[in-house]
Amino acid sequence: MPHEIALTESRTLRESVMDRVEVLDKVKALTLLPDGIHLTTEGVAAYFEIHKEAVHSVVRRHREELSLNGMVSVQGSDLAALRTVNLTIRSAERSLTFPQTQGKVRLFTRRTVLNVAMLLRDSDIARRVRSHLLDAEESFRGQHQGPSAEEFAALDARLCRVEARVAEVGAVLQELGPLLNRIMDRLDRVERRVDATNRVLAALADRVHRLGADVRRLDHRVGRIEQTLRRQALRES
Repeated sequence: MPHEIALTESRTLRESVMDRVEVLDKVKALTLLPDGIHLTTEGVAAYFEIHKEAVHSVVRRHREELSLNGMVSVQGSDLAALRTVNLTIRSAERSLTFPQTQGKVRLFTRRTVLNVAMLLRDSDIARRVRSHLLDAEESFRGQHQGPSAEEFAALDARLCRVEARVAEVGAVLQELGPLLNRIMDRLDRVERRVDATNRVLAALADRVHRLGADVRRLDHRVGRIEQTLRRQALRES
């Protein structure tokens, strides 16, 4: 496991553990603004028990990195809106009020405070945070390490058994192949016979329909002949 000072020297190492903000409260309670999200420069300095100029120094040297991890500066209407939010949600548990300055206020999130902890060299709190951070990371890796040689061997044996079953299934499918082909051929023949029968039935239905039309026409002609014969019989009588 690397020494805690390695975090102050390697940005890559810092980025690999940047999400583990829970270690902050394990070292010391973090006093946030009433919104429960931000700290001011003074709040960060109080957490690390240093002068706020030390925080300014870290910001000057690592502004880009800290900005990527949540540090922002607010002023004007944004500052007024943020002050209103903080004053509105202030509770008995959070007696700290929002700064009343009309200038610019720099704000830090938990993630940014953790970033500062990995950059501060002259703070015992920061050193303890780094140590807790590396311990937590080492514990996490121990819990999520890969399988042992025995576990790997057991997995390999299970995989071999699965492969053997797959081979058996493949052999059965090869035996079933010709039978399935014969069944498909028979189904094709049945379908062709059914299609032929349907065509014959359709032709018969058409002929029946035409025959019905002929019968109706014949019946109409017979009716006319009967009417003619009745009229003639009436005239002769």
